[in-house]
Amino acid sequence: MSNNSDDWKFDVPTSGSKRLPPDPRYVEALSSQGYGFEIAVADLVDNSIDAGARDVVIHFLRDGDQLVSLLIVDDGYGMDDAALDTAMTVGGRREYEDSALGMFGTGLKAASLSLAESLTVISKTKRTRAAGRRLVGAGFQTDFQCGVVDAEYCQSLIDRYYEKPITWHGTVVRWDGVKDFPKHGGSGQTDRYLTKVINRLGLHLGLHLHRFLERDDFNITIAVEDVRTRMVYLNYGVEPLNPFGYPVSGAPGYPREFEADLDTLGTVKVVGHIWPPKSSLDEYRAVGSVQDRQGFYFYRNDRLVQAGGWNGYRQAEAHLSLARVAVDLPPSTGDVFRLTVKKSGVDTSPAFPAALEQATDSTGRTFRSYVEDADQVYRTARKRTATARKAVIPPGRGLAPEVRRVIEDELPVLPGEEPIAILWGRLAPDQFFELDREERTIVLNQHYRAALLGGRRGGLNDVPMAKSLVYLLLHQVFEKEYSGSREKDNLLLWQNILVAAARNEQDRLDRNEQ
Repeated sequence: MSNNSDDWKFDVPTSGSKRLPPDPRYVEALSSQGYGFEIAVADLVDNSIDAGARDVVIHFLRDGDQLVSLLIVDDGYGMDDAALDTAMTVGGRREYEDSALGMFGTGLKAASLSLAESLTVISKTKRTRAAGRRLVGAGFQTDFQCGVVDAEYCQSLIDRYYEKPITWHGTVVRWDGVKDFPKHGGSGQTDRYLTKVINRLGLHLGLHLHRFLERDDFNITIAVEDVRTRMVYLNYGVEPLNPFGYPVSGAPGYPREFEADLDTLGTVKVVGHIWPPKSSLDEYRAVGSVQDRQGFYFYRNDRLVQAGGWNGYRQAEAHLSLARVAVDLPPSTGDVFRLTVKKSGVDTSPAFPAALEQATDSTGRTFRSYVEDADQVYRTARKRTATARKAVIPPGRGLAPEVRRVIEDELPVLPGEEPIAILWGRLAPDQFFELDREERTIVLNQHYRAALLGGRRGGLNDVPMAKSLVYLLLHQVFEKEYSGSREKDNLLLWQNILVAAARNEQDRLDRNEQ
């Protein structure tokens, strides 16, 4: 190895260049992006909004018992032949306005070909005739060939949607061979599929495009029609689902606007909201699980691109289920915010959580204090609920501190009582547990520990699910001086069932190891 620094080239020298066109298999990779159905459809609706659409119709077409096609129809500005060619070209570039929802120019092809065997786009502008292009996934992957759709058919499809919603101009995106559509099961299976998917799709669009749907001049309709009889089975208007749509704030003085100073982007405003406890509104409950729906809600040009998550700022926990933070991303996101291609999440650099630690509102109140307030509102509400429940002896050693904390939040605790420990010990094979009243301990049978761990390493606080259930079953035994005949029978019942379940887990583990 030479120690001469002159040997090192800080700039890599080149002696020429050559063009390397993409391999046709690039299309296969493009169509393997793993789009979910709702995310893919939302991506196409984004294109409609960028085209100035006021009405978008998502049309499921069925032929009797079978679903045959899905169409997304809009009354936007439309595309001429040249624009259609660009839209259907892999890597085709067009200039996006700063306010556009589109970003990379891949959404139409990637979203469509990941879920359908073919993609047809037919469009008409105010000054040009209807034109269309068609991509068949299998053929397009081989040689990038794109079909030119017959002009007469193009016009007939535009006419089919005259005033529903197309007037002078608009676009129809058609998917055939949709992979999600049920192939068997008859009308009943098709009806069940439509009920499930339309509900999910309506919630997804209502949430991620709620700011657009709240306007008077924008609508999305989901409809189902029979292609032969023209019978309309469903005509459903998507309603906005505002994740901040509570009638009254959960805490006085909220929402609050905090300013996070990011050197490369300047100041980014984050708005902390606290939902009222125990809300039954869809705007609160339909967003996701307690863990999913708390945290940051990132918007880009009024389109929600991430619904919940703390992005490295902290861990999700039940006590923060009322905390939601609205963040409108700046036009230039730099290296701090990176959107996924599918616009279904935001990756943030360490600069963002670091800036939140210093973020304050106009009164000097910190963002950290907002998190503490949201935590306190939740805890206070849970304590009010817990006072109506019977007091218990709390759990102690053997159960993870996080689980113990939730139990003590949910249930009032008997003062001055020694906690109940849950530990492993040697017991007869026909016992899953044994109670030691004097030591206030639930002993679990060491023989079944490996089966419950499922091959994972154990520790003092292992198998929290099984230990939590055992505690909920047995804590009352320690709160009584003696067990009556009915309680003894219950103990025997639980013992037998738990032993049978543990043996089943043991057998399954043994089979997997063979």
